[in-house]
Amino acid sequence: MTLDNFNFSGKKAIVRVDFNVPLDENGHITDDTRIRGALPTLKKILADGGALIIMSHMGKPKGKVNPKMSLGQIKDAVAAALGCEVKFAPDCAKAADAAAALKPGEVLLLENLRFYPEEEGKPVGIDKADPAYDEAKKAMKASQKEFAKTLASYADVYVNDAFGTAHRRHASTAVIADFFDADHKMLGYLMEKEVKAVDNVLNNITRPFTAIMGGSKVSTKIGIIENLMDKVDNLILCGGMTYTFAKAQGGKIGVSICEEDKLDLALEIIRKAQEKGVNLVLGTDCVAGDKFSNDANTQVCPSNDVPDGWEGMDAGPETREAFAKVIRESKTILWNGPAGVFEFDNFTAGSRAIAEAIVEATANGAFSLVGGGDSVACVNKFGLADQVSYVSTGGGALLEAIEGKVLPGIAAIKGE
Repeated sequence: MTLDNFNFSGKKAIVRVDFNVPLDENGHITDDTRIRGALPTLKKILADGGALIIMSHMGKPKGKVNPKMSLGQIKDAVAAALGCEVKFAPDCAKAADAAAALKPGEVLLLENLRFYPEEEGKPVGIDKADPAYDEAKKAMKASQKEFAKTLASYADVYVNDAFGTAHRRHASTAVIADFFDADHKMLGYLMEKEVKAVDNVLNNITRPFTAIMGGSKVSTKIGIIENLMDKVDNLILCGGMTYTFAKAQGGKIGVSICEEDKLDLALEIIRKAQEKGVNLVLGTDCVAGDKFSNDANTQVCPSNDVPDGWEGMDAGPETREAFAKVIRESKTILWNGPAGVFEFDNFTAGSRAIAEAIVEATANGAFSLVGGGDSVACVNKFGLADQVSYVSTGGGALLEAIEGKVLPGIAAIKGE
Protein backbone atom coordinates (compact mmCIF):
# COMPACT_ATOMS: atom_id res chain seq x y z
CA MET A 1 0.00 0.00 0.00
CA THR A 2 1.20 3.53 -0.72
CA LEU A 3 0.30 6.80 0.93
CA ASP A 4 -1.25 8.18 -2.27
CA ASN A 5 -3.50 5.14 -2.68
CA PHE A 6 -4.86 5.24 0.85
CA ASN A 7 -7.77 7.37 2.04
CA PHE A 8 -7.27 8.28 5.71
CA SER A 9 -10.79 9.68 6.13
CA GLY A 10 -12.16 8.58 9.52
CA LYS A 11 -8.97 6.62 10.27
CA LYS A 12 -6.38 7.06 13.01
CA ALA A 13 -2.82 6.90 11.68
CA ILE A 14 0.25 6.43 13.85
CA VAL A 15 3.31 7.84 12.09
CA ARG A 16 6.92 7.18 13.04
CA VAL A 17 8.88 10.34 12.24
CA ASP A 18 12.43 11.39 13.03
CA PHE A 19 12.00 14.49 15.17
CA ASN A 20 15.38 14.03 16.82
CA VAL A 21 16.09 17.72 16.21
CA PRO A 22 18.96 19.70 17.76
CA LEU A 23 17.98 21.93 20.70
CA ASP A 24 19.83 24.79 22.38
CA GLU A 25 20.28 25.05 26.17
CA ASN A 26 16.79 26.59 26.45
CA GLY A 27 15.11 23.74 24.58
CA HIS A 28 14.63 25.75 21.37
CA ILE A 29 15.06 24.02 18.01
CA THR A 30 18.21 25.15 16.15
CA ASP A 31 17.49 23.24 12.91
CA ASP A 32 13.94 22.17 11.97
CA THR A 33 14.89 20.31 8.73
CA ARG A 34 13.56 16.99 10.04
CA ILE A 35 10.21 18.45 11.03
CA ARG A 36 9.81 20.13 7.64
CA GLY A 37 10.79 16.87 5.91
CA ALA A 38 7.85 15.01 7.49
CA LEU A 39 5.20 17.65 6.75
CA PRO A 40 3.99 16.30 3.35
CA THR A 41 3.13 12.92 4.94
CA LEU A 42 1.50 14.41 8.04
CA LYS A 43 -0.52 16.97 6.04
CA LYS A 44 -1.78 14.31 3.58
CA ILE A 45 -3.30 12.34 6.48
CA LEU A 46 -4.97 15.45 7.95
CA ALA A 47 -6.17 16.67 4.54
CA ASP A 48 -7.89 13.30 3.99
CA GLY A 49 -9.78 13.74 7.26
CA GLY A 50 -7.68 11.38 9.34
CA ALA A 51 -6.57 11.70 12.98
CA LEU A 52 -2.81 11.82 13.47
CA ILE A 53 -0.63 10.26 16.16
CA ILE A 54 3.03 11.26 15.87
CA MET A 55 5.80 9.26 17.53
CA SER A 56 9.56 9.80 17.60
CA HIS A 57 12.68 9.45 19.69
CA MET A 58 14.99 12.25 20.79
CA GLY A 59 18.60 11.74 21.82
CA LYS A 60 19.86 8.72 23.72
CA PRO A 61 18.10 8.63 27.10
CA LYS A 62 18.99 4.91 27.44
CA GLY A 63 15.55 3.79 28.59
CA LYS A 64 15.18 6.41 31.31
CA VAL A 65 13.01 9.54 31.50
CA ASN A 66 15.14 12.64 30.87
CA PRO A 67 13.33 16.02 30.74
CA LYS A 68 16.09 17.45 28.51
CA MET A 69 15.05 14.95 25.83
CA SER A 70 11.29 15.40 26.19
CA LEU A 71 9.35 15.87 22.95
CA GLY A 72 7.12 18.22 24.94
CA GLN A 73 9.75 20.87 24.16
CA ILE A 74 8.95 20.74 20.44
CA LYS A 75 5.14 20.45 20.64
CA ASP A 76 4.56 24.13 19.82
CA ALA A 77 7.02 24.04 16.91
CA VAL A 78 5.23 21.00 15.45
CA ALA A 79 1.88 22.76 15.90
CA ALA A 80 3.20 25.87 14.12
CA ALA A 81 4.57 23.75 11.25
CA LEU A 82 1.27 21.86 10.85
CA GLY A 83 -0.89 24.95 11.36
CA CYS A 84 -3.10 23.30 13.99
CA GLU A 85 -3.21 22.48 17.69
CA VAL A 86 -1.12 19.49 18.83
CA LYS A 87 -2.08 17.55 21.94
CA PHE A 88 0.69 15.87 23.98
CA ALA A 89 0.75 12.46 25.66
CA PRO A 90 3.34 12.61 28.48
CA ASP A 91 3.78 8.81 28.49
CA CYS A 92 3.92 7.10 25.10
CA ALA A 93 2.89 3.72 26.54
CA LYS A 94 -0.12 5.11 28.41
CA ALA A 95 -1.78 7.12 25.68
CA ALA A 96 -4.71 4.84 24.85
CA ASP A 97 -7.37 7.22 26.19
CA ALA A 98 -5.85 10.26 24.46
CA ALA A 99 -5.64 8.31 21.18
CA ALA A 100 -9.22 7.01 21.50
CA ALA A 101 -10.52 10.57 22.05
CA LEU A 102 -8.85 11.93 18.89
CA LYS A 103 -11.27 13.28 16.29
CA PRO A 104 -10.61 13.61 12.53
CA GLY A 105 -8.14 16.44 11.86
CA GLU A 106 -6.72 16.31 15.40
CA VAL A 107 -3.07 15.61 16.27
CA LEU A 108 -1.48 13.84 19.22
CA LEU A 109 2.29 13.85 19.84
CA LEU A 110 3.61 11.01 22.00
CA GLU A 111 6.45 11.45 24.49
CA ASN A 112 9.96 10.19 23.59
CA LEU A 113 9.79 6.49 22.69
CA ARG A 114 13.28 5.86 24.04
CA PHE A 115 12.21 6.70 27.58
CA TYR A 116 11.27 3.01 27.47
CA PRO A 117 14.15 0.50 26.98
CA GLU A 118 11.64 -1.67 25.07
CA GLU A 119 11.83 0.74 22.12
CA GLU A 120 15.43 -0.24 21.32
CA GLY A 121 14.97 -3.75 22.69
CA LYS A 122 18.33 -3.94 24.46
CA PRO A 123 18.69 -5.28 28.02
CA VAL A 124 19.58 -2.46 30.40
CA GLY A 125 22.16 -2.73 33.18
CA ILE A 126 23.62 -6.08 32.15
CA ASP A 127 26.88 -6.67 30.32
CA LYS A 128 27.03 -8.80 27.18
CA ALA A 129 29.68 -10.94 28.84
CA ASP A 130 27.33 -11.79 31.72
CA PRO A 131 26.06 -15.41 31.48
CA ALA A 132 22.54 -14.12 32.15
CA TYR A 133 22.66 -11.75 29.16
CA ASP A 134 21.02 -14.14 26.68
CA GLU A 135 18.05 -14.72 28.98
CA ALA A 136 17.73 -11.00 29.59
CA LYS A 137 17.81 -10.38 25.85
CA LYS A 138 15.07 -12.94 25.24
CA ALA A 139 12.90 -11.37 27.96
CA MET A 140 13.50 -7.89 26.50
CA LYS A 141 12.46 -9.06 23.01
CA ALA A 142 9.15 -10.28 24.47
CA SER A 143 8.68 -6.92 26.25
CA GLN A 144 9.55 -5.08 23.05
CA LYS A 145 6.78 -6.94 21.22
CA GLU A 146 4.26 -5.96 23.92
CA PHE A 147 5.42 -2.34 23.76
CA ALA A 148 4.99 -2.33 19.96
CA LYS A 149 1.54 -3.93 20.36
CA THR A 150 0.51 -1.11 22.71
CA LEU A 151 1.63 1.55 20.22
CA ALA A 152 -0.16 -0.27 17.38
CA SER A 153 -3.40 -0.41 19.40
CA TYR A 154 -3.76 3.38 19.18
CA ALA A 155 -4.36 3.43 15.43
CA ASP A 156 -5.88 1.81 12.33
CA VAL A 157 -2.90 2.50 10.08
CA TYR A 158 0.90 2.57 10.51
CA VAL A 159 3.13 4.88 8.47
CA ASN A 160 6.94 4.86 8.72
CA ASP A 161 8.49 8.13 7.59
CA ALA A 162 11.73 7.93 9.65
CA PHE A 163 14.51 6.93 7.26
CA GLY A 164 17.13 7.98 9.81
CA THR A 165 16.16 5.02 12.03
CA ALA A 166 15.20 2.53 9.27
CA HIS A 167 18.39 0.52 9.89
CA ARG A 168 17.30 -0.29 13.45
CA ARG A 169 14.86 -3.05 14.38
CA HIS A 170 13.18 -0.98 17.05
CA ALA A 171 9.62 -1.34 18.36
CA SER A 172 8.34 1.73 16.50
CA THR A 173 10.34 1.24 13.27
CA ALA A 174 9.89 -2.46 12.53
CA VAL A 175 8.21 -4.60 15.23
CA ILE A 176 5.01 -2.50 15.21
CA ALA A 177 4.48 -3.35 11.51
CA ASP A 178 3.69 -6.96 12.49
CA PHE A 179 0.40 -5.74 14.00
CA PHE A 180 -0.93 -4.28 10.74
CA ASP A 181 -1.88 -6.10 7.54
CA ALA A 182 -0.31 -5.18 4.19
CA ASP A 183 -3.15 -2.77 3.35
CA HIS A 184 -2.73 -0.80 6.57
CA LYS A 185 1.03 -0.15 6.71
CA MET A 186 3.05 1.98 4.33
CA LEU A 187 6.09 4.19 3.85
CA GLY A 188 5.73 7.96 4.18
CA TYR A 189 6.71 10.36 1.38
CA LEU A 190 10.13 11.09 2.88
CA MET A 191 10.93 7.38 3.16
CA GLU A 192 9.77 6.75 -0.40
CA LYS A 193 12.05 9.54 -1.65
CA GLU A 194 15.03 8.18 0.31
CA VAL A 195 14.50 4.63 -0.97
CA LYS A 196 14.16 5.90 -4.54
CA ALA A 197 17.31 8.04 -4.25
CA VAL A 198 19.39 5.11 -2.97
CA ASP A 199 17.92 2.89 -5.68
CA ASN A 200 18.84 5.48 -8.32
CA VAL A 201 22.44 5.56 -7.14
CA LEU A 202 22.89 1.81 -6.80
CA ASN A 203 20.63 0.30 -9.46
CA ASN A 204 19.78 2.91 -12.10
CA ILE A 205 23.31 4.01 -12.82
CA THR A 206 24.15 6.37 -15.66
CA ARG A 207 27.90 6.28 -16.18
CA PRO A 208 30.44 7.47 -15.30
CA PHE A 209 29.52 6.76 -11.65
CA THR A 210 31.70 8.49 -9.06
CA ALA A 211 31.58 7.89 -5.31
CA ILE A 212 33.34 10.33 -2.98
CA MET A 213 34.09 8.90 0.44
CA GLY A 214 35.57 11.25 3.03
CA GLY A 215 35.95 11.41 6.77
CA SER A 216 38.68 10.44 9.15
CA LYS A 217 38.66 6.64 9.20
CA VAL A 218 38.92 3.91 6.58
CA SER A 219 37.54 1.40 9.10
CA THR A 220 34.09 3.03 9.31
CA LYS A 221 33.72 3.05 5.52
CA ILE A 222 35.24 -0.31 4.56
CA GLY A 223 31.90 -2.11 4.00
CA ILE A 224 30.68 0.69 1.75
CA ILE A 225 33.97 0.95 -0.15
CA GLU A 226 33.93 -2.81 -0.83
CA ASN A 227 30.30 -2.75 -2.03
CA LEU A 228 30.96 0.26 -4.27
CA MET A 229 34.03 -1.31 -5.87
CA ASP A 230 31.71 -3.46 -8.02
CA LYS A 231 29.58 -0.49 -9.08
CA VAL A 232 31.66 2.68 -9.53
CA ASP A 233 33.91 3.91 -12.31
CA ASN A 234 35.69 6.40 -10.03
CA LEU A 235 36.27 6.23 -6.28
CA ILE A 236 37.56 9.39 -4.62
CA LEU A 237 38.88 8.82 -1.09
CA CYS A 238 39.55 12.00 0.86
CA GLY A 239 39.59 13.55 4.31
CA GLY A 240 41.56 12.01 7.16
CA MET A 241 41.78 8.59 5.52
CA THR A 242 44.13 10.16 2.92
CA TYR A 243 47.01 9.84 5.38
CA THR A 244 46.42 6.17 6.17
CA PHE A 245 46.79 5.52 2.44
CA ALA A 246 49.84 7.81 2.18
CA LYS A 247 51.61 6.06 5.06
CA ALA A 248 50.68 2.60 3.74
CA GLN A 249 52.56 3.48 0.56
CA GLY A 250 55.66 4.59 2.45
CA GLY A 251 54.79 8.26 2.80
CA LYS A 252 55.68 10.66 5.60
CA ILE A 253 52.58 12.19 7.20
CA GLY A 254 53.79 14.27 10.17
CA VAL A 255 51.18 14.10 12.94
CA SER A 256 48.24 13.62 10.52
CA ILE A 257 45.42 11.29 11.55
CA CYS A 258 46.24 7.68 10.66
CA GLU A 259 44.86 4.23 11.45
CA GLU A 260 48.10 2.34 12.02
CA ASP A 261 46.26 -1.01 12.12
CA LYS A 262 44.63 -0.37 8.72
CA LEU A 263 47.75 0.11 6.56
CA ASP A 264 47.42 -3.38 5.05
CA LEU A 265 43.73 -2.73 4.41
CA ALA A 266 44.60 0.47 2.53
CA LEU A 267 47.01 -1.44 0.28
CA GLU A 268 44.34 -4.11 -0.27
CA ILE A 269 41.85 -1.41 -1.39
CA ILE A 270 44.42 -0.04 -3.85
CA ARG A 271 45.01 -3.57 -5.19
CA LYS A 272 41.28 -4.31 -5.51
CA ALA A 273 40.65 -1.06 -7.39
CA GLN A 274 43.35 -1.95 -9.91
CA GLU A 275 41.96 -5.48 -10.24
CA LYS A 276 38.41 -4.23 -10.86
CA GLY A 277 39.42 -1.38 -13.17
CA VAL A 278 38.19 1.30 -10.78
CA ASN A 279 39.87 4.69 -11.05
CA LEU A 280 40.95 5.27 -7.41
CA VAL A 281 41.61 8.97 -6.84
CA LEU A 282 43.64 9.89 -3.75
CA GLY A 283 44.91 13.30 -2.67
CA THR A 284 48.37 14.25 -3.90
CA ASP A 285 48.77 17.47 -1.90
CA CYS A 286 47.25 18.88 1.27
CA VAL A 287 46.93 22.00 3.37
CA ALA A 288 48.80 21.21 6.59
CA GLY A 289 48.48 23.07 9.88
CA ASP A 290 50.93 23.35 12.76
CA LYS A 291 48.08 22.78 15.26
CA PHE A 292 44.48 21.52 15.16
CA SER A 293 42.89 24.95 15.11
CA ASN A 294 41.22 27.35 12.69
CA ASP A 295 44.02 29.87 13.23
CA ALA A 296 46.87 27.38 12.68
CA ASN A 297 49.79 28.41 10.49
CA THR A 298 49.41 26.59 7.16
CA GLN A 299 51.49 25.34 4.28
CA VAL A 300 50.70 23.31 1.16
CA CYS A 301 52.76 20.12 0.89
CA PRO A 302 52.57 16.67 -0.73
CA SER A 303 50.12 14.36 1.09
CA ASN A 304 52.95 11.82 1.41
CA ASP A 305 55.54 14.32 2.66
CA VAL A 306 54.02 16.25 5.57
CA PRO A 307 56.72 17.87 7.77
CA ASP A 308 57.23 16.64 11.34
CA GLY A 309 54.82 18.28 13.78
CA TRP A 310 52.41 19.31 11.00
CA GLU A 311 49.01 17.80 10.28
CA GLY A 312 47.14 17.42 6.98
CA MET A 313 43.82 19.26 7.47
CA ASP A 314 42.41 19.85 3.99
CA ALA A 315 42.87 18.89 0.35
CA GLY A 316 45.51 20.96 -1.46
CA PRO A 317 44.90 22.94 -4.69
CA GLU A 318 46.22 20.19 -7.01
CA THR A 319 43.99 17.60 -5.30
CA ARG A 320 40.95 19.89 -5.40
CA GLU A 321 41.32 20.31 -9.16
CA ALA A 322 41.82 16.55 -9.71
CA PHE A 323 38.70 15.74 -7.67
CA ALA A 324 36.63 18.43 -9.41
CA LYS A 325 37.64 17.24 -12.90
CA VAL A 326 36.49 13.67 -12.19
CA ILE A 327 33.24 14.87 -10.60
CA ARG A 328 32.38 17.31 -13.41
CA GLU A 329 32.63 14.47 -15.95
CA SER A 330 30.32 12.17 -13.94
CA LYS A 331 26.66 11.31 -14.50
CA THR A 332 25.91 9.56 -11.17
CA ILE A 333 27.50 10.94 -7.98
CA LEU A 334 27.41 9.81 -4.35
CA TRP A 335 29.08 11.96 -1.68
CA ASN A 336 29.59 10.86 1.90
CA GLY A 337 32.17 12.58 4.09
CA PRO A 338 34.14 15.85 3.87
CA ALA A 339 37.60 16.42 2.38
CA GLY A 340 38.99 18.22 5.40
CA VAL A 341 38.22 19.75 8.78
CA PHE A 342 35.34 21.72 7.29
CA GLU A 343 34.14 22.82 10.76
CA PHE A 344 37.08 25.27 10.66
CA ASP A 345 36.37 27.98 8.06
CA ASN A 346 40.02 28.07 6.96
CA PHE A 347 39.94 24.38 6.01
CA THR A 348 36.77 24.22 3.91
CA ALA A 349 38.32 24.63 0.44
CA GLY A 350 38.50 20.88 -0.34
CA SER A 351 34.92 20.15 0.67
CA ARG A 352 33.72 23.30 -1.10
CA ALA A 353 35.51 22.26 -4.33
CA ILE A 354 33.74 18.88 -4.19
CA ALA A 355 30.35 20.49 -3.49
CA GLU A 356 30.71 23.04 -6.29
CA ALA A 357 31.80 20.38 -8.81
CA ILE A 358 28.77 18.25 -7.83
CA VAL A 359 26.49 21.25 -8.35
CA GLU A 360 28.04 21.85 -11.80
CA ALA A 361 27.65 18.17 -12.79
CA THR A 362 24.04 18.16 -11.53
CA ALA A 363 23.25 21.24 -13.63
CA ASN A 364 24.61 19.28 -16.61
CA GLY A 365 22.23 16.36 -16.00
CA ALA A 366 23.99 14.17 -13.41
CA PHE A 367 22.06 12.53 -10.54
CA SER A 368 23.73 13.48 -7.25
CA LEU A 369 23.05 12.06 -3.80
CA VAL A 370 24.63 13.71 -0.77
CA GLY A 371 24.27 11.85 2.52
CA GLY A 372 25.77 11.38 5.94
CA GLY A 373 25.75 14.10 8.58
CA ASP A 374 28.99 15.89 7.70
CA SER A 375 28.37 16.01 3.93
CA VAL A 376 24.87 17.35 4.52
CA ALA A 377 26.33 19.93 6.93
CA CYS A 378 28.81 20.89 4.18
CA VAL A 379 26.21 21.55 1.46
CA ASN A 380 24.06 23.42 3.98
CA LYS A 381 27.05 25.50 5.15
CA PHE A 382 27.89 26.41 1.56
CA GLY A 383 24.23 27.13 0.71
CA LEU A 384 24.23 24.51 -2.07
CA ALA A 385 21.74 21.92 -0.74
CA ASP A 386 19.03 22.93 -3.22
CA GLN A 387 21.42 22.53 -6.18
CA VAL A 388 22.08 18.79 -5.84
CA SER A 389 19.59 16.09 -6.80
CA TYR A 390 18.96 14.72 -3.33
CA VAL A 391 20.15 15.32 0.22
CA SER A 392 19.56 12.28 2.43
CA THR A 393 18.28 12.69 5.99
CA GLY A 394 19.63 9.32 7.11
CA GLY A 395 23.26 8.95 8.15
CA GLY A 396 23.65 5.35 9.35
CA ALA A 397 20.60 4.16 7.41
CA LEU A 398 21.94 5.58 4.14
CA LEU A 399 25.36 4.01 4.67
CA GLU A 400 23.89 0.59 5.45
CA ALA A 401 21.64 0.82 2.37
CA ILE A 402 24.68 1.66 0.21
CA GLU A 403 26.52 -1.23 1.85
CA GLY A 404 23.79 -3.47 0.43
CA LYS A 405 22.14 -4.30 3.76
CA VAL A 406 18.38 -4.80 4.08
CA LEU A 407 16.95 -2.07 6.32
CA PRO A 408 14.51 -3.54 8.92
CA GLY A 409 12.24 -0.46 8.84
CA ILE A 410 11.68 -0.88 5.10
CA ALA A 411 11.56 -4.68 5.08
CA ALA A 412 8.84 -4.61 7.78
CA ILE A 413 6.57 -2.59 5.46
CA LYS A 414 7.42 -4.28 2.21
CA GLY A 415 7.42 -7.80 3.67
CA GLU A 416 10.96 -8.54 2.46
